[in-house]
Amino acid sequence: MRKALRWLLTLVVLIGTVGTAGAATAAEPEAYGTSATTDIKDQLLSIPGMSLIEEKPYTGYRYFVLNYTQPVDHRHPSKGTFQQRITVLHKDVSRPTVFYTSGYNVSTNPSRSEPTRIVDGNQVSLEYRFFTPSRPDPADWSKLDIWQAASDQHRVFKALKKIYSKNWIATGGSKGGMTATYFERFYPRDMDGVVAYVAPNDVVNNEDSAYDRFFEKVGTKECRDRLNAVQREALVRREPLEKKYAEYAAAEGFTFTTVGSLDKAYEAVVLDYVWGFWQYNLLANCADDELIPANAKTATDDQIWNSIDTVSGFSFYTDQGLAPYTPYYFQAATQLGAPTIRFPHIEKKYVRYGYQPPRNFVPRDIPTKFQPYAMRDVDSWVRTNARHMLYVYGQNDPWGAERFRVGKGAKDSYVFTAPGMNHGANVAGLVADQKAFATARILDWAGVSDTAVARAKPLATFDKKLDVRNAERELTLRP
Repeated sequence: MRKALRWLLTLVVLIGTVGTAGAATAAEPEAYGTSATTDIKDQLLSIPGMSLIEEKPYTGYRYFVLNYTQPVDHRHPSKGTFQQRITVLHKDVSRPTVFYTSGYNVSTNPSRSEPTRIVDGNQVSLEYRFFTPSRPDPADWSKLDIWQAASDQHRVFKALKKIYSKNWIATGGSKGGMTATYFERFYPRDMDGVVAYVAPNDVVNNEDSAYDRFFEKVGTKECRDRLNAVQREALVRREPLEKKYAEYAAAEGFTFTTVGSLDKAYEAVVLDYVWGFWQYNLLANCADDELIPANAKTATDDQIWNSIDTVSGFSFYTDQGLAPYTPYYFQAATQLGAPTIRFPHIEKKYVRYGYQPPRNFVPRDIPTKFQPYAMRDVDSWVRTNARHMLYVYGQNDPWGAERFRVGKGAKDSYVFTAPGMNHGANVAGLVADQKAFATARILDWAGVSDTAVARAKPLATFDKKLDVRNAERELTLRP
């Protein structure tokens, strides 16, 4: 998820948790009382450890930005706490609730995930631990893993379930879809359903041939050739374009301590280019001469630079660009894994570093050690134990090359692919019969009326402010 958060279209694990996941003891919220006649803000603030940052008005809802006190280590709750941001889009306590995570920072502006619109419910959104400001101080990075993060969600759910007593559905896209999956793996009794969008599943970190096969067939040959030519040309013209990069970095105050050098950063941006195009664009965009020069060899340096910068972003592998996503790269280097792809269209003399590992994007004073069993455990659990889980992938999204699958042991769980869609794939983009089926399953899991389930249509009308995804950078390339 390398450009971490490249439009959310807006894309770990301590396995001492595998054998003990069900018995692991996170500190539980204390009991407290609520009343149907008590204002919702007062009910929320009656939860021990909950405090208000701000309330923002929105027609038809109450919207709260809150802090919640969490243990740094859910196995040893007495060893320190930190403040974790959450938001609550409150509709009515009689409605279902959707638990949304992006796997990164939480937006403090009102927004609504697709499942929230479908069920016309409340939405609780959680900031992932160690993304600022939800970072312990001092930061013990060994406490950043998927079990600790799932335990954060579990505590928030247990606290809010006393107020929002109807059915709950977990959701998220990209790293958020992964997060919803891990939550279900470790706390399978919490949610009534899971809707995970474009969730990568790197089971064996050193085997990434699925991505190479994807890039051999995605889109059309004409488009693939056009993209490959621009990417290659950017490396052929390395010297003049790196001079331009140095001037750009000097003007903006960018530095390259984490990645190691401007040269390594330049190549990382260029090698992200083809992946980035398919992740964020549709096939039709390939014909845009301003975005993708039609003839790379005769294009000017500025045309090549602008194309790479628009798709990949030259600011990203600077220290300033990487810093907000240190928690992501740490997890990729310790549990999530990261893809490695080949570049058969580029001669070896032009590629000095290749796809760099996530360790290269984490400051050297933060130690990492990869845990290969983490993703294997989750993958095995989903295949054999999934219940009420729905996965949606985009046909042209590179991250879907390695995806979650459900097996014979799964119950009422499905994997669908939206034709022609990218990393922004959703239920609305599925073919008609799958769209109706998926919508009906979500409504059923949410516990709404049989009539609503039979209609298989979203219960809330579209709201252009709440329902349009932000142009936020998310699961970056090579994550």
